[in-house]
Amino acid sequence: MLYLIILGHPVNEGSCDVERFSNAVRVLLGGLALFLGLAGAASAQSEPEIAGRIEWGIWVDDDGCMHWWADGGVEGYMLDRVNPQTGKPVCLKRNTCLVENTDTLFATDSHKLTAIGQDRLRQFFQQAGAFGYAVYGHTDSRGSDEHNMRLSQRRASAVADVARSVGAMVEREIGFGERNPIAPNDSAANMQKNRRVEVVCYRW
Repeated sequence: MLYLIILGHPVNEGSCDVERFSNAVRVLLGGLALFLGLAGAASAQSEPEIAGRIEWGIWVDDDGCMHWWADGGVEGYMLDRVNPQTGKPVCLKRNTCLVENTDTLFATDSHKLTAIGQDRLRQFFQQAGAFGYAVYGHTDSRGSDEHNMRLSQRRASAVADVARSVGAMVEREIGFGERNPIAPNDSAANMQKNRRVEVVCYRW
């Protein structure tokens, strides 16, 4: 005769105890499934999964007008910042607040600031008090266009790094190489004029 065991008690296969055993097993399995489901839900609630992060801020364009931006990593959005009372764009005043000859900031054909250059720039950005800045690098016509573009970009970045080190907000840093001269590159004096870093200030 075949016996089954349920909760430590023998059950005769030929009796109605088999039906009770089947019912008990179904109840037991149902309770176990419910427990596991509740435990999983509690775990999910106590440890929420972070799917992403949204970065946002204000960007100032070259004309000084402000824009709200947000970026979730997959898509980015930008809206004009407008005055809620007038509906007009909110724009800052823009002016070139520093033109510095690069001979006083860098060694020849180098993007590493001299100690004197660093002190000069640090003092300027600490005292300027603008909302934001743009930094533009320029060279004379000596060297290839590619070389001058790379050198002016690295110099603009070096100046921007000093600004950020004292808490200033730099909106853009761009190298123009020899492409925007302020004098013909036909003499040593004129080439010196073209070797420069320009800083634009955005103010209220």
